[in-house]
Amino acid sequence: MTPVPQPLPPPDTFDQSSSMWVDEAIWGHRLYDEQLPWMVFLEFLNVYIHEVEKNRAFEEPNGLNMLKYRAAHRLYLRNILFNNPHFAEIQLNYPNDSNRWDEWLKRMRSSIGIIHPQFNYVKGHFHTFGDFCEVVSLIRSTSLEVNSNKRWTSKFVFPYGKDCLYEDLDNTASTNDRRFFGRTGEILYLMLCRAQRKRELLAALVKRLKKTESSWDSIIKCLQPSDEEEMSGERANAFLPYEQHQSFDELAEDWLAILRLNIPGFDVFPHLVNLAGLHLIKYQLGVSRQVLGLTPLSLVCEVVAPKKTLVREISSDCYQENNLLPAQAIEKYLANIEMGAEWQQALTANGAFEKGKQILREKVRWGEDYEGPNDPIELFASLKQAAMKRHRQHVANIHRNYGREIGLVSKRGALKLRYAPTDTLLKTLVFANVENRSELHQFLEKLHRRYGLVFGDKDGERVLPKDEFDKKAFQANSRRLEQRLASVGLLRRLSDGCAYVINPYLVEVA
Repeated sequence: MTPVPQPLPPPDTFDQSSSMWVDEAIWGHRLYDEQLPWMVFLEFLNVYIHEVEKNRAFEEPNGLNMLKYRAAHRLYLRNILFNNPHFAEIQLNYPNDSNRWDEWLKRMRSSIGIIHPQFNYVKGHFHTFGDFCEVVSLIRSTSLEVNSNKRWTSKFVFPYGKDCLYEDLDNTASTNDRRFFGRTGEILYLMLCRAQRKRELLAALVKRLKKTESSWDSIIKCLQPSDEEEMSGERANAFLPYEQHQSFDELAEDWLAILRLNIPGFDVFPHLVNLAGLHLIKYQLGVSRQVLGLTPLSLVCEVVAPKKTLVREISSDCYQENNLLPAQAIEKYLANIEMGAEWQQALTANGAFEKGKQILREKVRWGEDYEGPNDPIELFASLKQAAMKRHRQHVANIHRNYGREIGLVSKRGALKLRYAPTDTLLKTLVFANVENRSELHQFLEKLHRRYGLVFGDKDGERVLPKDEFDKKAFQANSRRLEQRLASVGLLRRLSDGCAYVINPYLVEVA
């Protein structure tokens, strides 16, 4: 069994605003379910680009959990793209190009978040107002979640380059909002800071991002004034409780494998996003199992069949069991405090209630608002209730929300959620784990060893009790996977009778 890593305490200078420090002590500050993997990736890029420009990327020169960075606001760009409904009306009612510009500039004087809006620079970057409208329409069409009903300050340009990056803002566009940039991207960045192969990863990221620099970033730069200095104040208080962890190393290795492939241009980003989401799920569930003293994680995956199968039932049960792990880890963490010597001594001491309250303030930052009876047992019961309620609001949903978003968790053809990877996720797994070609059974063994994913009979037999395992059902599941991979061009059965998983993007020669 992998030993439980020793968690780090928050730095003395760390922000004390958190109303409770339980989820954070186990997994970090913070995992946030409303910040889906693409938003995690965007927040990560904001941190990464800032640190690259400071020549300290993937380092923590001021010590662990002392990250400080600034993010752009880019309010001119965002007002033009997402808070600018005037184009169609102006083009219809003002046939003269000069009048169109004049009217648009007049209307943009009421742009939100900019003290003295001056959009005249835009006119000098385009031949006609119509050209300007077409460029804006095209950029909008490639934006992330273009059809979502999010407020305009929470809509994002595709990350073509550093001039496309900015942070999430509140309704008034005046300060950062932690709803869609909830710090999980900062956790992702810190995970890679603490990976063993971070220097190789940095070189690969720099090379890849330089390669993907394109006219798109230049076009988006034309929508912004050259002297724009809209930067946030320093962002701080990101916290990751472990100095090292197997999850950090495996995430870096997977990203490195993807970045070294000949995947064209920006097509590499969705695979990095999928892997970020997968490893964050694996980190949360893996740490939960370590806290609980359980064996390594398993995720039994169904390759969707026309009819209900035994593998589907097992996968659904496996999903439900894993989904409860984080809450169980919370209970175990609190039980360790309750059964600890310090708390047990406080129960029998004079002034037990006040001493207990002080212990909870020091360990979990809780107790100031407690209004129950002056009884340490009631006090701890209230802490448990409050901790579980808070956990269920966000952190408990990471497994489900991230799993569905990356294509790992699904209800397709069923009433219950279970692990049923999509073709998109399967492609990502092939690209990250097959350099050229690999026999199918070797590929399945690697997926189980690396992620806990179970598809075939050999891995199923290892992880399931004898009374639950059905060899034929898992062999059929493996055959369906073989057919799926073949249908998307990722598997070939050669004359020797062996099925080989193929990676069409060969590893680049360094």
